[in-house]
Amino acid sequence: MDRVRRAVDGAMIFTSLLLLAWPAMAGDARGAAALSIGTGTVVLLSVGVLALTRRWPLVQYTPVAAALLTAAFELARHGTVSRGLAWLVLAVAAIILVRQFLGARTNEGLVRDLTRQRAQLARQAFRDPLTELGNRKLFMDHATDALADADDTMTAVILFDLDGFKEVNDTYGHATGDELLRTAAERLTANVRTNDTVSRLGGDEFVVLLPRLVDDRIADTVAHRILRDLSQPLVVGDTVLTIPASAGIALTRGSGMAVDDVMREADLALYQAKADGKGVARRFDPAQFAVAEKRRQEEADLRRALDAGEFEVHYQPIVDLDGERTVGVEALVRWNHPERGLLPPVAFLDLAETLGLLPRLGGWVLEEACRQAAVWQVQEPGFELNVNLSASQLGNPALVDEVRAVLERTGLPPALLVLELTESVALVDLIESARVLSALKSLGVRIALDDFGTGFSSLSHLGTLPVDVVKIDKSFVQAMQEGNGASVAEAVLQIARTFNLAPVAEGVEDAAQASRLRELDCAQAQGYHFARPMPAADLTSLLSRQSALSA
Repeated sequence: MDRVRRAVDGAMIFTSLLLLAWPAMAGDARGAAALSIGTGTVVLLSVGVLALTRRWPLVQYTPVAAALLTAAFELARHGTVSRGLAWLVLAVAAIILVRQFLGARTNEGLVRDLTRQRAQLARQAFRDPLTELGNRKLFMDHATDALADADDTMTAVILFDLDGFKEVNDTYGHATGDELLRTAAERLTANVRTNDTVSRLGGDEFVVLLPRLVDDRIADTVAHRILRDLSQPLVVGDTVLTIPASAGIALTRGSGMAVDDVMREADLALYQAKADGKGVARRFDPAQFAVAEKRRQEEADLRRALDAGEFEVHYQPIVDLDGERTVGVEALVRWNHPERGLLPPVAFLDLAETLGLLPRLGGWVLEEACRQAAVWQVQEPGFELNVNLSASQLGNPALVDEVRAVLERTGLPPALLVLELTESVALVDLIESARVLSALKSLGVRIALDDFGTGFSSLSHLGTLPVDVVKIDKSFVQAMQEGNGASVAEAVLQIARTFNLAPVAEGVEDAAQASRLRELDCAQAQGYHFARPMPAADLTSLLSRQSALSA
């Protein structure tokens, strides 16, 4: 059509220019030569005008207007026009009509193209190109309308996430993964009503909207039916696959809840389904949500606290039972929470370990405590410092280098640093633990086994682990006043002496326990009977009073 239109435009320009030149070409004194020369000139001018129309399209109408004005002038002057000129006028008029017709057809084609393009853009805006399901935008629009029109009925949102989809892509390729997604879309659509909405939110996550429910159990039924159908085998080429999935269900009655809030509840329910072993559907539970919300807040607070410097090191005295003089301390971290006050380690250490923050926190405690202990050496030469090691710290390949660097920076003599770890931490990988602890001992530090006697195999490991000190668990100390409890504590002390280890009793709470430990020849102890963990300034004051008494 474009070629025909361009040809008609050329004919219109040529005819118009020929009409303009006709009086000069066809006069009484003109011959065939003049006619040929004039026609050639008109052809050249037509080519020139056509060239100009590529940049200025309206130029093509200039010869037409001039030709029609010339014909009108001739008619007005002579009252008539020559036959040739009349035919040229008719030709120009005819060509203009044809041009208008072609223009109308072209406009119709443009309108159809634009309509088709708009429809395609609208489809792309609301449809997922891979599965032909609605996309997130379509779902949000439908969900907003459904909630607005819910009246006293319920609206359910079910989120589905395919379990192990990344492994399918990695193992079998993206073509297989795409086929899996298309099949999942078909099985989802087959299990809902015509007025329900199924959309792909992205990746391997799908969502189903069930509007105007009168029975909340329908949502559970639909979710379980879809999970059952998704788990049916799927053959892709020579590969047999399944599409296991997890589902999270959120329900709301009426129109009082925003779509984003319903989606958030469904997402939390999906998270719970994943945590419960996958392949199951779970409803949103407000109680679980409160727990999850509290945990998220605690995680955020803990991360912020590390950056804000909200942690403190407190020190619990370790005393020589012969005279109850403080000879060392155990460094214990505390969180000075801006709202909850001073928190003990039990309130945050497990969470810090889960979040992978314990190596950073433990490293800070080690350096802070070593720096303070180096200061106390001036006041109390030979004063020992015990610092706990976590499982994640023990598994840190750079632990030995970090301890060496801390000792160099703080100036604390290595022999005065005792690194504590529990038997359960050491047994995560006994051989590796023995290697790391031996490397630490090569720095000159000592190793203590905390909670000694509570494990099932302490004896067998005392010969493997390079331990210097054993800390007798407080449960044995507390049991000394009960029947044969003293014999258990005595047996633990005897084991320590057999392996030439220095014993320290933990959890001493009264004078009777301290006295009994002296009778059992336990050299050192710690517990609330002697002192609670305290800030560095308070311990400095305690050491000053102690020095004054011994002067």
